[in-house]
Order: sequence, then C-alpha cells, then structure tokens
Amino acid sequence: MTSSDGPAPAPDAPGERAPVPAGAPPGIANPLRQLTLAELRRRTSEKWRAHPPDVLPLFVAEMDVPLPDAVARAVTEALALGDTGYTRGSAYAEAYAAFARRRWGWDGVAAERTTVVPDVMTGVLTVLAAISAPRDTVVVNSPVYTPFHDYVRHTGRTVVEAPLGEDHRLDLDVLADCYRRVATRGGTTVHLLCNPHNPTGTVHTAAELSAVAELAARWGVRVVVDEIHAPVVDPGTVFTPYLSLPGAETGWAVLSASKAWNLAGLRAGLAVAGPGAAAELPRIPEWIAAATSHIGVIAHRAAFTAGEPWLDALLAGLAENRRLLAALLAEHLPEVRYRPAPGTYLAWLDCRAAGLGDDPAAAFLERGRVALNSGPAFGTGGAGHVRLNLATSPEVLTEAVRRMVRARP
Repeated sequence: MTSSDGPAPAPDAPGERAPVPAGAPPGIANPLRQLTLAELRRRTSEKWRAHPPDVLPLFVAEMDVPLPDAVARAVTEALALGDTGYTRGSAYAEAYAAFARRRWGWDGVAAERTTVVPDVMTGVLTVLAAISAPRDTVVVNSPVYTPFHDYVRHTGRTVVEAPLGEDHRLDLDVLADCYRRVATRGGTTVHLLCNPHNPTGTVHTAAELSAVAELAARWGVRVVVDEIHAPVVDPGTVFTPYLSLPGAETGWAVLSASKAWNLAGLRAGLAVAGPGAAAELPRIPEWIAAATSHIGVIAHRAAFTAGEPWLDALLAGLAENRRLLAALLAEHLPEVRYRPAPGTYLAWLDCRAAGLGDDPAAAFLERGRVALNSGPAFGTGGAGHVRLNLATSPEVLTEAVRRMVRARP
C-alpha cells in the first residue's frame, strides 16, 4: 500500500481470484480477500460511516467479507417469495442444534428450551429480567465487551468485576472471592460470562467452565453465557458450550450466527435455557420473539445449516491474519504487545509501553487515521489497551499497522 495520508487503495483488483488459505476447504477462497477497499467503502453500515473516509476502520465487529452464498440464496429466495412476515417455529433452534452436534459433539439443544430473540444483547437483558431483579448484581470478567457494563447498568443492576488474570484467563480465586462478597448482599447474583471472551479472544476450557459451574452452585449464582463468537474458534482449539457441562443445568446461553457469518444487519438470536432453567422460559414476553426479524431467522438458519465450508475458509484466513499481525507488530511496533488467541476475530493489544496514555485509540485515530476500540471502555484491565478487528484483508491489516506507527509520541 502507498504511504499517503489519504484512504488506502483497494487491496485487490476487481475480479482477481482470492487465494485459498492454508487449512481451508478445497476450492473455497478466503472470504477476507474477496472485496476491494473501494467496494467496502460503498457500504453504509456503522463500520464505514462512523468516521471520515480517510480513516481506516478496524473497530466495530463487522467483517470485510461478502455474504456467504448459502445465506444470500436463502434471503433472496425469501424475498422473491414475499416471505417477509412475522417469524414463528423452531427452525432456528433446530439448525443450531444440528450445528452444535456436528461442530462440537454436543447433543443437548432441545428446541422446546429455546426462544428466538432480536439479537444477543437483547436476549441477555431479557434473560436477566426473567431470572433477577433490577436491584440485583451482575458479575463480569473485565476487560469485557462494553455492553456488559453499559447495557446492564441501564437496567438498574449493579455490575461487579471479577477481572481476568494477567494471562487473560479466568482467575477462579478472584471469581470465588467475588461470588462470596456479592452473596452477602442478598437477592439474585448473575454471572454474565463471555465464551469465547471478547476482547481477549480467550477460549475457556472445559475445566475452567466446570469450575465456574461448581462455584456458581456453591454460592447460588446464576450463569448467563454470551456465546455469540462460539463458531469463530481455531480448528486446533476445543470450544466447550457452557450448557454441555454437568453442573450447568440452571444456566442460560444466548447466541447467534451474526459474528461468524457477518449478519449483524439481519438481526436474530437464540436464547437457550439449561434443563434446570426451562421453567423460566414463560417469563420471557411474547413480544421478544415477535420483535425478531423473520428474514434474520432465515439468514441465520441458512448459516448454521449450510455455511460451514465458508466458515472453515474464514477461520483459515483469520489464522493467517493473526500470524501476520503478530509479525507486523514485532517488526514495526515492538512496544505494542499482542498475544494471539484462538477465539473471535478481535485482537487485544497492550500499548502501555508505547507511551500513548490510558487511551491509545485516541492517538491512533488522531495521528494514524486508523479507528480501533478504546481499551478503558472494557473495564478494569483496559487502560493502555486497544481492540483491533483483524477480520479484513492482509493488505488492509498491513496498512493499519503502518498508520499506527505514526502515532508514536
């Protein structure tokens, strides 16, 4: 890419065949190499409209990929048929259940213990309302997805942090102490868990999640798990659905296909109750399901049903991008620490040694014209950090690091 201060040029010429990344299904091109920057800038979503056109956006969780063919066909057929009414039925749950069985060997999703929801955070807040009161406490593992702080506080609930360890993993001693302290307040305590973890990309192990379930049972804590990034896990890493574990029967999971197949604008999600929480399903108002997009459900069902080959190609491309980002930072910004993690397509960068203050994202935006997420917004452990979305082409990622270099004091 050029070294001009203006918008980066298109990384690929139109019509150029995208390379097939290592580990991808045979014949399936890397989705991250199929769109030019000029094509992407025609999009009108948040990623491409939140900042001026000279800014390279690597912040919000949108991927620079085309719509998977299976999803495009399903949506196009629905539109041609005029199938644009209200959503109904268990098709979403059945598609996810089959995906979980194929992908993770988990046969525990029962359609009668699910409900569709407009999106994951709406689903999380709906479940919180069903199992706790506004005066109650919600435990989060900071640094964590910013709505876990902001959205939950807007419900009147108190957010208490049980920070991750320096290794970005759950600190079970800290969590146990947090449960113990919060239990003295009375009421219902909910642990809002992110699996895989956003922003660090940590994929919690079965042993860690089992320990959470054991601690939660000991202290009477309810566990609600956001598993929206569950499909975005390196093939060499085992993902464990929280509800698949013994002891997690009273938990809830909320998920969707939106992150793995870039469907945030086709809104739909699924809330799954554990066997011990099924009696709470009727507490979820009917208007929640009614507010879910029928076209969104069709799109997400298609992704879970027929989108795995595309997903595998994406995961191979993301693995290449993690290696590329680590190499670029080591060469050009060695003071920025990055530990590649196997989950999500988000990179958590430690910039504390770069002399950019508590909010390096401000400097990267002002001096480098690259937009990243501000670390302090993720809670304790976020100061001096940024979150970078690496679900883009290698060329754009290279240009982003080149621009970041300009932010040095």
